[in-house]
Amino acid sequence: MAGKLKTWARSIKRDAHALYLAARDPRVPWYAKVLAACVAGYALSPIDLIPDFIPVIGFLDDVILVPLGILAVVRLIPPGIMAEHRAAAALAAGRPASRLAGVVIALIWAASIALAAWLAYRYFHA
Repeated sequence: MAGKLKTWARSIKRDAHALYLAARDPRVPWYAKVLAACVAGYALSPIDLIPDFIPVIGFLDDVILVPLGILAVVRLIPPGIMAEHRAAAALAAGRPASRLAGVVIALIWAASIALAAWLAYRYFHA
């Protein structure tokens, strides 16, 4: 059962990325683009309608709303186009993350921490 849940979660993640790609495709109707952007934005956003720290109910939006939104938008996008974007999303998931991006993010965090420490030092020792 755990294997089925992992497969289902991966397909939801892949479809959310595919919807993001479809929202940028000129062959997709405008109303499907708008809904695809909204669903993909909600699915990929760290901000939830119901916060995840609320027991049981917090995860219902992730388990019910996102898949239903994906299902609704997939029906509005032509099947060939959706298959193309699903394949592109699956390829993107298989690629490793950029090491350069990781280094840049680590440097930004280090600079932010150094700046905060310097400001705290100046504030308390001034």
